[in-house]
Amino acid sequence: MSHDDNSDDKNIKSSNSKTKRRLITRRRVLIAGGAVVGAGALATGGFLGWDHHLRFGRETETGIRDHRVELPASVPRMVIAHGVDPAMNVRAAIERIGGMKLFIDKDDVVVIKPNIGWDRTPAQAANTHPHVVAQVVRECLEVGPRRLIVCDCPVSEARKAFERSGIMKAALDAGAEVILPEESSYQTVLVSKRLGTWDVLDPFVKATKLINVPVAKHHSLTGVTVGMKNWIGITGKLRVMFHADIQRSVAELSALMRPTLTVVDASRVLMESGPQGGNLKDVKQVGSVAVGVDPIALDAWAFSLFGVGLDELPEQFGYAMDMGLGQADFNSLAPVEIITG
Repeated sequence: MSHDDNSDDKNIKSSNSKTKRRLITRRRVLIAGGAVVGAGALATGGFLGWDHHLRFGRETETGIRDHRVELPASVPRMVIAHGVDPAMNVRAAIERIGGMKLFIDKDDVVVIKPNIGWDRTPAQAANTHPHVVAQVVRECLEVGPRRLIVCDCPVSEARKAFERSGIMKAALDAGAEVILPEESSYQTVLVSKRLGTWDVLDPFVKATKLINVPVAKHHSLTGVTVGMKNWIGITGKLRVMFHADIQRSVAELSALMRPTLTVVDASRVLMESGPQGGNLKDVKQVGSVAVGVDPIALDAWAFSLFGVGLDELPEQFGYAMDMGLGQADFNSLAPVEIITG
């Protein structure tokens, strides 16, 4: 190991400790028997009148369908692939979980939601790696859906973010349709009774299947951001509206957008100075991709990359679990781990 590698390891350990301290001071989560339960939910007996037992694929009271699909019991619920090639990791993980044919069919309008929040290069790790997005596109196109769209609403100027992130070219080259927010119409959607109605990009309302492809990275407000918080990109609404009681807001967005599949990019991980980043010294080469059907478990796995244990997770996890969105104990899903090289 070189001197630079040793220095990077020290910086990463330091950044892990900082992230962990921030999360611990903000959390209000009860741990009981290995399950994470939102304290506020226990007091009120549930959240905002959601039906926690919606049948997969049906319309919800918000007008956005539940995009999940029922899977055979033999199919693993979570697969983690490790290797130097992000695209190879995606392909291997999706193949091991049963292949994209289990999740989409030829009649579907599939929308892929990366994190394209910032005018940053792939090396800066502020956005989903373009090779991850491109491989998810290719996996979908092997099935041949009616439409395949890549869409997001960046914080930075949209076209600059799409282009500099490398996602615009990668997605188009792989065969996807790319829709910028200024090219899309919007539909008014009730997010939750607390957050009210938002103007949501039309593809996210029209999608019959939805694949969330977030990047795992540091965030100055939530400590870490992954799949649940990635849903803020469905709208151009001012972020300040979302940041009021951000932990609950993250969970409420997750209750609105129930994905068919989640693909977490941990190829290069921004360990500090998120969500925008910029300094390559803040980036750690992890070389992993996690694929699964439990978005809460996948987020918890991503938090673990920052040294955050189950008993230290922020309260968004308790809220989400009370809403019936998944479980934080990802190890209980017996995740399959594979090495791609």
